[in-house]
Amino acid sequence: MEMLPCWCVHAGVSHLWQGFGDVWYKAHPSAASPSGTVPCHGLKILPEGTNPAMSQRNLSAPPSPCPRCKGERTGGSRFLCKPYIVIPLQASSEKIWRAGKLLFSHLVITCPSLIRDHKHHLRHHRQCCSGKELVDWLLSAGLAVQTRSQAIGVCQVLVDGGVLTHVKQEWHFQDKDTQFYRFAELELSPEPSNGLRDVEELLEALAFLAQLGPDALLTMALRKPPTQRTEDELELIFEELLHIKAVAHLSNSVSVAMLFFSAVFSQGDKGTSWYIIWKGSVNVVTHGKGLVATLHEGDDFGQLALVNDAPRAATIILREDNCHFLRVDKQDFNRILKDVEANTMRLKEHGKVVLILQKNLQGGSSQPAAARSSRYSVMAGTPEKILEHLLEFMRLDATLYDPVDTLLGDFLLTYTVFMPTSQLCRALLHQYPSPLEGSEQEKATYSLHKRRKILRLVSQWVLLYGRLLQGDRSTTALLQNLADLASQDPRLGGMVQEQAQDRRRPRPGCSLWFPLKPFPSSVPYEIYRPDHSCLITVLPVNASVRDILRSLTPKLGRDGEHVLVKVNSAGDKVGLQMDAVGVFTSLGLNERLFAVSMEELCGLIPHPEQLGPSTGSSETLDLISSKDLASHLTDYDWNLFKSIHQVEMIHYIIRPQKFHDVTTANLERVMRRFNELQYWVATELCLCSEVGRRAQLLRKFIKLAAHLKEQKNLNSFFAVMFGVSNTAVSRLAKTWEDPSWNHRVYRLAVAKLSPPIIPFVPLLLKDMTFIHEGNRTLAENLINFEKMVTPSLSPHLAPVSPLRSRSPHRLEDPKAVRISTCSEQSLSVRNTVSTWAYLQHLKAIDSQKELLRLSRDLES
Repeated sequence: MEMLPCWCVHAGVSHLWQGFGDVWYKAHPSAASPSGTVPCHGLKILPEGTNPAMSQRNLSAPPSPCPRCKGERTGGSRFLCKPYIVIPLQASSEKIWRAGKLLFSHLVITCPSLIRDHKHHLRHHRQCCSGKELVDWLLSAGLAVQTRSQAIGVCQVLVDGGVLTHVKQEWHFQDKDTQFYRFAELELSPEPSNGLRDVEELLEALAFLAQLGPDALLTMALRKPPTQRTEDELELIFEELLHIKAVAHLSNSVSVAMLFFSAVFSQGDKGTSWYIIWKGSVNVVTHGKGLVATLHEGDDFGQLALVNDAPRAATIILREDNCHFLRVDKQDFNRILKDVEANTMRLKEHGKVVLILQKNLQGGSSQPAAARSSRYSVMAGTPEKILEHLLEFMRLDATLYDPVDTLLGDFLLTYTVFMPTSQLCRALLHQYPSPLEGSEQEKATYSLHKRRKILRLVSQWVLLYGRLLQGDRSTTALLQNLADLASQDPRLGGMVQEQAQDRRRPRPGCSLWFPLKPFPSSVPYEIYRPDHSCLITVLPVNASVRDILRSLTPKLGRDGEHVLVKVNSAGDKVGLQMDAVGVFTSLGLNERLFAVSMEELCGLIPHPEQLGPSTGSSETLDLISSKDLASHLTDYDWNLFKSIHQVEMIHYIIRPQKFHDVTTANLERVMRRFNELQYWVATELCLCSEVGRRAQLLRKFIKLAAHLKEQKNLNSFFAVMFGVSNTAVSRLAKTWEDPSWNHRVYRLAVAKLSPPIIPFVPLLLKDMTFIHEGNRTLAENLINFEKMVTPSLSPHLAPVSPLRSRSPHRLEDPKAVRISTCSEQSLSVRNTVSTWAYLQHLKAIDSQKELLRLSRDLES
């Protein structure tokens, strides 16, 4: 694929990270000539270190071609080399400027001594403050800035927006005593205070700046030369790399090598580079066929050139301004792969590779250097060999959530992806007998050690899956065999009894998957008839459609063959297969199950309750404070979340391919609750006809979201924000903007939170789906085990238990909350039980068409 002419960046943004050679900025080819040259519109050339937002002039001297930039260009193109960078011309955001003005006014009022004259290295800097002082003030000013990294991000946004400038015009904000910054004082002169309203506006402005902070920090890290990047910045870039689908298939070691490779990538010969679209989109055009494809962010092109030096097969034309690309040259990519290969060990049996190990050079900082350098990770292998390696090197005190040795937890959490439970049972029994070679003493010692590890693994397995294993015959047979074998060896009998007692011991945070006493697995099924009468039958959670219809035969009669149909509020009907299981728990919002004959199917209409409420409940909500509402929602969500078993997420992602007899009832309840909550918010706002009451209700929902965030209930926080941002609601207030975090902000925020946390479950599942679909499970007849380990599937599963490892924390005493946030009238009217019942049975309209109709009616 032929690259069109572009500006080559070799300075401030020259290296995306160590290993990825260049970031390419290209202008939109609005006037491309037949020869393929592309004029660069809307670009400004600035000296390295100049703040782009503060410069308002072009450099008069045009750049000379860079002698290093050869190869992928056509006639007429121009290239830039040091000390220039190329950036798009853009004005400072008015909203950032307004936020900076509010922040400056608050700074002048609360801490005027912060801005003063400084002397450093015999130079005088007038009316400025150091970067460290500014960060310290943000953290101590009570402005909801919680971490130093968050404060630095806010300052970087102000620097990028031209609100804050370095005394030497540097674009990188630094948290140091020796770096000085000025506010644009003439434009940011303090305004008279308006009291509480100013405080609220300031907090909103800080929240806006904090939302932009992670993007600003990432952009800043990309601009810096590779040798100046810190460990935190490299980690930030690496995390971003993991979410680019073009490199999702690369192993973690290759990705990390790209980060830490120190060479500067330069252009190679024509047709020897691989490009990944970082921002923007391109058209793929070939002679004779014209436009053949459109590629977007995360897509790549030219990857075949890394393998066979093939000439470009197409021309790439930009579809928009300001496109950014990542480039990897073949020579450097091959060098990375060779370095990885040197640390790889392949074990063969009968001439075939059965296990691939790789030296782990990235252990945690808490590990000794010797341990990190000699440790090997499993990359791929046959299921039996992976298990054998696990038993060989696991410790006798290994646990599922060991922060250092994660192999046991990774294997047990994900083994169902690549081997059936029956195969695991056979493999464990195969490992139990004594070895055939060695002296009697050696065999006895080895056998005892190996069997203790097997018992430890099985103990952790049962601890993780609990009663999920009770219905599996192969598992019960294995446990019985191991108990019998261990009872014959007095050295093992005590270990079995000790582990059995440990499993019976109550554990905090235990969900219904690990009951101390058996509980019934049957639930009531509500099945409707065409006349909207309801039939109730009690069946297991994973009952099939055939079982449901069979149980209803006495009530349905035998006149005609009946089918089970899922109907939503719009009247759409989906017939269910007889072998389908878990159909009742997988119902979406306002969906119902109908048992009908083929003749009744055409006339089937939704139940009136499916259409949602016709009147709002704003009067009820007036009696509940936003803090109490958040506390009740969090309590209810906590009960749902702690019932999710980690393996439900694997079943949810890959069930269509592998699992036909399992349900994900608990996870689906959480997903349904998310949809219910966001549509409930939109419904209440659209059903509130009075403008004043609707504005008050909107403020309540915004405060509710803030309290949910404080209580670390991020799932409901996003649900409420999505509801407030619904099109039917946002059109009622033209100035309302989507207040939801972007995904990078969310991930960084979660990394800084301590348990307990209710995470944003839809994004968790999206990340897992991305990993699963971007990585093959089987490669060259070996299990791609690296797909199962950090930072792939298992880390998305393993934290589910630690996140809910202790009881939810109330920020304030409930009694104090009620007294401080509710009027006397609400105290006398409100009842905790009725509030709980209200939140358990929220009524919502899930039809976007109906919500938009209600919204238009409110404006008529």
